Amino acid sequence: MTDESQKEEILVNVTPREVRAALLENGVLQEVHIERAACRGLISNIYKGKVSRVLPGMQAAFVDIGLERTGFLHASDIANGHSNDSEDATSPDIRELLRDGQEVLVQVMKNPLGSKGARLSTFITLPSRYLVLLPDGCTVGVSARIEDEAERNRLRDLLGEMISADDASCGVIVRTAAEGASAEALRADLDFLMKLWSAVQVQCSKGKVKTLIHEDLPLPIRILRDMVTSEVEQVLVDSEQDYEKMKSFAQCFLPDLAPKLAHYQKRRPIFDLHGVEDEIEKALARSVSLKSGGHVVIDQTESMTTIDVNTGGYVGNRNLEETIYRTNLEAAVTIARQLRVRNLGGIIIIDFIDMEVDEHRRRVMEVLEQSLARDHARHQITPVSPLGLVEMTRKRTRESLQHVLCESCDHCDGQGFVMSASTVCFEIFREVIRQHRQFTFDELLVLAHQDIIELLLDEESNGLVELEQQIGKPIRLQPESLYLHEQFDVVLI
Repeated sequence: MTDESQKEEILVNVTPREVRAALLENGVLQEVHIERAACRGLISNIYKGKVSRVLPGMQAAFVDIGLERTGFLHASDIANGHSNDSEDATSPDIRELLRDGQEVLVQVMKNPLGSKGARLSTFITLPSRYLVLLPDGCTVGVSARIEDEAERNRLRDLLGEMISADDASCGVIVRTAAEGASAEALRADLDFLMKLWSAVQVQCSKGKVKTLIHEDLPLPIRILRDMVTSEVEQVLVDSEQDYEKMKSFAQCFLPDLAPKLAHYQKRRPIFDLHGVEDEIEKALARSVSLKSGGHVVIDQTESMTTIDVNTGGYVGNRNLEETIYRTNLEAAVTIARQLRVRNLGGIIIIDFIDMEVDEHRRRVMEVLEQSLARDHARHQITPVSPLGLVEMTRKRTRESLQHVLCESCDHCDGQGFVMSASTVCFEIFREVIRQHRQFTFDELLVLAHQDIIELLLDEESNGLVELEQQIGKPIRLQPESLYLHEQFDVVLI
């Protein structure tokens, strides 16, 4: 399926203190964005911070911006007279750029993740519909997604002339949405951003240290600014209040998008359309089933995400190599989609099933690349390693779907597994012997989960009889419905 045939739709679900947005392509969920009032994302927020500690050994500093954890600012993210994507390896020492107690204007690049504080930068960026203003920059960049060279030159020349005419010492990045945009629309965007930057500077001069200077737009408005492209046919919103806010914003700043907005008023929940709610639930599972009968297992850890492809019950119609090839092709498409839906970032290792034919390996990599082509997050895929693994990275700017919606299990401490019933039975046997050696009693009462009691009465019944003979006392069993699988008590009577 080519990109031109993709039909996109955005669903916005609003409940008290939570907003969810789903991007669908041809009716299939591709991305989920969730914003809760209690923990709104910090990306693009601008703070007036205070350097709390400079770390020369790490070429970085911790900056207090008024949050629970201090932010992390690396030397490469400090504006010091040259571009932040300069390839100059001899960057100035961090101690020449910052000192303890210094006030600094910073912007959040990455939300706090796990035990890590927010990643900060002094290279401020202010986005609008068509442009991103770089107050510390000096060049005009054009999104790589705009492939037509004539259009790239047109946009670069237009913005260069506008900046020169304003005698502004700044740079801009032309976003993908600007392809085909008129000079008037670009001029209006640039004027808006210049006024916004002036307002930020004024607020910074007046604001106190460790306070928020500028907050990014709420999710419903960011959707219009960042996600609605020419391929999006409609944006359905199930909240009348948020629909009116989005409509007013669109009419004021993005008039061409206003006709695409619609208020969803049907009784059926909006996320039940196209099975979005079910897809979100599936995206929290460890295993993803393939139509062919195979499956993909996704394990998310602190340092990386590993993905394993298995044929499962798929036996194919020809031979083993063909079966493996077909499974890997389907898995490549599924993996690309799951990376977007789950918002998995960082280092990702994919273990496709080993293929003997070089052409098959090449084709699977092509399909993976093609399936990731529409992903908004920047990614990089390396050639297959000597061990047959595909290594890739995907830019991580916000927490994954699992981290947003889930928390570690108190019972298993986040390990994802518990002791088997047999193991618990032997734990009980050892505890009975321990009690027998220390105390005097007439009989013992074992309280445990129903599954454990059933195993003691069935497969482990002989062991239970031997134990009674060993201690010379009767053992009674009692199931407890409220006990967890590993929980038990041995009571002396």
